[in-house]
Amino acid sequence: MARIGREQKPAGTVAAEIPGQIGFQRLRRFVLLASVAVLLVPLTVMVAFGYQFDKAIRSDAMKPIARITSHIAQSLEWFFAERLSILDYTVRGRSAESLRDSAELERVLHKIRASFPHGAFADLGLIDPNGDQIAYSGRFPLEGLNYRDQDWYQDVIQNGTCISDVFLGYRRLPHFAVARTFGGSVEVDNVLRTTIDAETLRDFMATSEASHAGDVFLINREGILQTLSHTYGKALEPCTLPVPPPIPSSDVFETTGASGEPIIVGYAYIKGTPYVLIVIERPEDVVGKWFGLRNELVAALSLSSIVVLGVILWGSNQFVNRLREANQRRTALLHEIEYTNRMASIGRLAAGVAHEINNPLAIIGEKAGLLRDLVTQQEGSEERERYVGLLDGVLGSVKRCSAITHRLLGFAKHMDVKNDTIELGHLLREVYGFLEKEAAYRRLDVQFDIPEDVPTIASDRGQLQQVFLNLLNNAIVAVREEGHIRVTVRSQPEDRVSITVADDGVGIPAENLPKIFEPFFTTKRKEGIGLGLSITYGIVRKLGGDIRVESEIDRGAKFTVTLPTRAEG
Repeated sequence: MARIGREQKPAGTVAAEIPGQIGFQRLRRFVLLASVAVLLVPLTVMVAFGYQFDKAIRSDAMKPIARITSHIAQSLEWFFAERLSILDYTVRGRSAESLRDSAELERVLHKIRASFPHGAFADLGLIDPNGDQIAYSGRFPLEGLNYRDQDWYQDVIQNGTCISDVFLGYRRLPHFAVARTFGGSVEVDNVLRTTIDAETLRDFMATSEASHAGDVFLINREGILQTLSHTYGKALEPCTLPVPPPIPSSDVFETTGASGEPIIVGYAYIKGTPYVLIVIERPEDVVGKWFGLRNELVAALSLSSIVVLGVILWGSNQFVNRLREANQRRTALLHEIEYTNRMASIGRLAAGVAHEINNPLAIIGEKAGLLRDLVTQQEGSEERERYVGLLDGVLGSVKRCSAITHRLLGFAKHMDVKNDTIELGHLLREVYGFLEKEAAYRRLDVQFDIPEDVPTIASDRGQLQQVFLNLLNNAIVAVREEGHIRVTVRSQPEDRVSITVADDGVGIPAENLPKIFEPFFTTKRKEGIGLGLSITYGIVRKLGGDIRVESEIDRGAKFTVTLPTRAEG
């Protein structure tokens, strides 16, 4: 009967209704990519917004650096212009001859210091056309020294005024010179010169807005430090920071510092001098709170993204796996319903056929019995014994046919769920009756070990017939000719009973044992579609029982069904 049910629908039709593994993999990829895309859209927007916001913050961070640089540059320009103005005032009110006397030069220097207490003039000297310092007032022994070969001297002779780079000179201390020719013309060869210590520039910048900046210092146009730098070294040492291009006003740019860290550099060329003002700030010092918050946001966003991606991956796998399981259960249920409907139709057909056969069989039996009675009443007939033997053969055949049809009716009439009191020995032999001819044809040894004290059970007769028909049919298919099948029934604790169908057939590979009750799993590539044991497992579980299997290759298989003796609600 199982073969009839399977032949109603080609195996290809069943397989076509089941989405393959590739289909579910594609679905998993689609769900994963769609979820990731939904996550990435707001993340991308947030990253773009964060980038723009960071860019705006950096732009705003440069504004105070540019303002500080501009103010310090203006203060330095005023500082140098004031020193030149002092020399200009001194030269215009006197002649070079009047300053040849060192005592007069000392009085002038004293008057300048009194009028400009913060002028920071270190000394004052008069230099003749040959470059010799003919008069000097100050704390260094410089009178009589020649400056013709000094760069600043050549500069003042050419331009009339000069503010020099910081240099060591004869005194071997960093300082710079402020000088001008008498009359403001290069035709007047006498030069009035004053010097200012380099530390004075540093002190002056410290009193201005430079105190609000990180590192403020001066370099010349060759990149030599003119004042002390906290980052790049002492005065007159080379500065590793590239000399920025000359511009008429201050500017700000981002670069990397001596240690490779990002820095913001503000710079300005001091007009009328060889100096370039450099203001350096670290971005975190300017907008430290924002950078800290940004780093925290980035860390939180990264952690959240990892968690969300993990949840998406786990959720998509769970979704697709459950969908696949639900699809398998649905497909198995549909096939079970179809199989049950076909079995019910076959049962109804068989019941109708058996009923129709029973009527003529009853007539044949009655007529044959009547003829036998008539023959036995005729005494002395030579053919009586032969006729009686023939009629007995007819009645025996009628009785055998009647038994077959009654057994068929008994198998078919319980297709609906209904609990009956069942004797397992009778039920098992009744089911075996349908397979007896095939077993006899293959010379199989089928034995039943059913003790008399095995209790009856309350269960559904029709469904149990289907379960044991499947198990016995599988055992007959699995064994070779002259093989052995043993059916054993035993009482079990807790009002349960076990039925074991064991064979010595080909067995089941160990890797297939966990999957034999799954829908559509079969090792019979040409015959089965893998629903027999799945339906059997479902029926046994529905009846409150359990089924397990033990098997070894080439040593057979043993299926054990455990059922309750009382029907469960």
